[in-house]
Parts: sequence; C-alpha cells; structure tokens
Amino acid sequence: MTPLSRRALLTAATASLLAGCAGQAPHGAATTEPRQRPPGPSATPAGSAGSATATPLGRSAPVRLRVPAIGVDTPLLRLGLAADGTVQVPPVTAHDRAGWYRYSPTPGQVGPSVILGHVTVGAYGDGVFRRLAELRRGEQVVTRLENGRSAVFTVREVRTVAKSAFPTKDVYGDVGRPELRLITCGGPRGGDGYLDNVIVFATLTGTAP
Repeated sequence: MTPLSRRALLTAATASLLAGCAGQAPHGAATTEPRQRPPGPSATPAGSAGSATATPLGRSAPVRLRVPAIGVDTPLLRLGLAADGTVQVPPVTAHDRAGWYRYSPTPGQVGPSVILGHVTVGAYGDGVFRRLAELRRGEQVVTRLENGRSAVFTVREVRTVAKSAFPTKDVYGDVGRPELRLITCGGPRGGDGYLDNVIVFATLTGTAP
C-alpha cells in the first residue's frame, strides 16, 4: 500500500465512526488520526480462520456488490475524502447504493478493501445495508470488477461494536491476504444517530468470470 493510501485509510478509520447511517449530515465532525500504528503486512485481525485464501487479483475497481444471503445487489459508488478530511459516505437518496472507499485496495488485492453503506436513509427508510448484521460466518459476498471478473469472499466474522471503541487496526490495518470489510451503523439509536457500527470481515476464497 502506498504512503498516500495508508494515510487516507487511517484518516477514514476515525471518520467511518461518523458515517451518516441514520440520514444525518455525513461529515458532521472533525477527524483525528488514530494514535495506534497499523499492524505489519504479516498481521491478521483477531478472529481469522476458515476457508483457504484464493490467489490475489490485480487492481480493478469494483462496480457492483452482491450479498445473496441478505438480498443485497447494488451498484458501487466511488468514495474519497471530503474537503474537511473525513471519509465520504454514499448520498442519502431514495435509491440507496453502497460505496467503495477508493483509497483502499480493490477487492481481491492484498489488503483490506472497504465498502460502506447506510442502514437507514432518513425519510426514505431502509438503507442498502439494513440487514448487514444478519450475515453469518461462511456466507458469500461477491464483488463485480471493472475488468469483468468477480471476486468471491467468504464471511468469517460479523461484529457489532460501539463507535467509541471502533477496532481501527482490525478494520484498516495491513494484512497479508485479500480481505473485504463491509461497514454500516447499527445498535441502539441515541440523540446523534446510531451508537454502534456493524462490521463484516470477509476473505477472498474464489473468483468467477
């Protein structure tokens, strides 16, 4: 991962806590860089286990995401950083879509590829990731790439964590294999929106033409 990409990922690590999953303004607070350094290239987040990892893919941006077990089939936006340094989140619209954070690896490359989506979209109701917390270990996530191939991931863990205890190293830290993170909001709602984040950890286990 390049220094620019790593810095952008670390900026996003804190900003992701504030993603507008409840239909609020998506960039409502300032960001600070995490104090912890990301793990080294050979590190693996806690909870790793399960299916053998497939051979890494070359770089190709994702254009679509399918999660059959929870009925997700969405085009993917490309998300960057807002002017204030926080991560962008998908716009709040009636036809909600998830978005790939473009400073993360593309799905299938070595490292954690990050996709964000809303759990609710204000007056429009449910968001594209409304059922993300229902995913279970062993279920599949498929990302369609610009080059026409698909990267197939297998879920190994789903966590619901307090936003105040977001596991920055586990989500954004370097890993030695292709992995995927799906992130939304969840848990109880407080005055400023949802209090938790739902995070899906998945590992590349196959490809499809």
